[in-house]
Amino acid sequence: MRAVGVADPFGLETAARPQLATERERILKEAADNPHVYRFEVDPLTRATERLSLGALIDFASRKVLDVRVETTGFRGCELVLKNRAPSDVVALASRVSGQGSGANSIAAAQALEMAYGIAPPPLATIVRSLGAAAELLASHVRHLFLVAGPDYSEEVVAKTNPSLWIIAQQTAAPGTSFHGFRTIGELMTEMNAFSGQLYREAIQLTRTACEVATLVFGKYPHPSSIFPGGVGIEANRSTFQSVLGRINQLVDYAKKVVAIWDDLVEFFYAADARYRHLGETQSNFISAGLWDDANGYNARFENCNEWGERRMATPGVIVKGKLRTTKLAEISAGIEEFADHSFYSAWNGHPLKADPLGVPLSPLHPWNKLTIPVPELGNWQKAYSWNTAPRWDREPMESGALARQWITAVGGKLKNEFIHATGTAGKDAGLEIDLPKFQLPATKVVWQVPERANAFERNRARAYHISYCSVIALTYLLKAFDALQRGETAMSTRFRVPQEAIGAGFWEDAQGCLMHYVMIAGGQIANYQIVTASSWMGSPQDSFGVPGPYEKAILSTPLLEDFGHPEECTGIDLLRAVRSFDP
Repeated sequence: MRAVGVADPFGLETAARPQLATERERILKEAADNPHVYRFEVDPLTRATERLSLGALIDFASRKVLDVRVETTGFRGCELVLKNRAPSDVVALASRVSGQGSGANSIAAAQALEMAYGIAPPPLATIVRSLGAAAELLASHVRHLFLVAGPDYSEEVVAKTNPSLWIIAQQTAAPGTSFHGFRTIGELMTEMNAFSGQLYREAIQLTRTACEVATLVFGKYPHPSSIFPGGVGIEANRSTFQSVLGRINQLVDYAKKVVAIWDDLVEFFYAADARYRHLGETQSNFISAGLWDDANGYNARFENCNEWGERRMATPGVIVKGKLRTTKLAEISAGIEEFADHSFYSAWNGHPLKADPLGVPLSPLHPWNKLTIPVPELGNWQKAYSWNTAPRWDREPMESGALARQWITAVGGKLKNEFIHATGTAGKDAGLEIDLPKFQLPATKVVWQVPERANAFERNRARAYHISYCSVIALTYLLKAFDALQRGETAMSTRFRVPQEAIGAGFWEDAQGCLMHYVMIAGGQIANYQIVTASSWMGSPQDSFGVPGPYEKAILSTPLLEDFGHPEECTGIDLLRAVRSFDP
């Protein structure tokens, strides 16, 4: 990374910064004199949260986005809430960072404390955590594809925003009809209508099914009550796992249908207009912390994190400009910096941790060195405009989520699972082959290919395939749980003492993507706690070099393909599809 052979590896001086600033000023000056340029705003930006808003300058004559800001309008402040508290408070409070990712945040918090305490949970507890994590991802992905982002591809929306496309959809046969039962793409879109569509209503039930699995193993969901450092607080017995099995059966069968639905939708849009391939397009920069630990390999120690990280069922890693850079958790962690130039936070001083436990130099902007100093003010496009910081890896913006997770796992060459196998090579035809076993529906094999580019449609397609991935991962850990009970392994916790001084980190993933918790303990209390969420990575404002985050970059790349005659008739559906594809 940058630190090798560089006198000041963490300096901020660069020629790129003034060049980008000058270019942006030129665009804004030209826009001010252009009668076809309008400011387009959407608030809230998604169906799920009011904490995101969009402001864009659009040249409607050329149908091009000239400049954009995606603002996170809500301040969570979890880091300030945790400061000076007892470590025993961390898991319960950190889970409140996200409702749909509360299980992931609980696990990441528990793992950060386990690293600080020098302990690891017994194998069965690790198995139970991973089973619950798979269920949480299943619920989130189903919710996204059919309840949150899915309606953007429904008859109600397509017929209104692209009437000509709707006419074609009604006449286009659906190749996956044998799996999902719809004869045409038009029929499929109709059943995706919000509230009235069959696929929408079915998704509500299957989301509940996945949440029931999470509840059975987490004690309560959302915001699990059973996760703590060193273990899980449920009685893991055969009866509990039998209850889980019936629900996993349903989810595996459902996965077979979801893949066919989204393959048909994606290929239909591509065939109708090749420009849809550029909707929400970003550079192929991906980051993943991985998840789903090997029950006999995870020991929570930073010194061994490269080994236990690469044994995960989703491989940690970083891809920059399409090339795999690392699959080692220590290197992933060391490359992180957070910039606050365009955030409602003050810069922090000091550099208390100059190296990680392996001796690798850390930036003053690394999360272990970061301080949360909020400075509320009115948003300003040229200055601060978001409650997100701008996390970067080796000074690069990073995308995370199902697409990143599968891409890294496919090219990383580390995965060992009886149901999932990497195909091709890192340079050609890389992908994942997923075997879905027979339950009510026949056994099926689905193959996800690494796409040519990252865009909105490929993010949704990857999430559809990730339902298959997560369902067989859940089955994997369920079988491991039965095996553990058969061997008489019933321990669910490890004793520990809270140290007076320690640091730790928890590396995990929620449905949105990469999740990292960093803790510093002093005097037996939390001296500093920092959380780097997937929404921070992707919803970041511009960094110190004027480089936008993935949401903003995706919008800048998006062509306006909606049918409208005048600017006031534009609904911005293409921009909404671009941002919502990240599951913000």
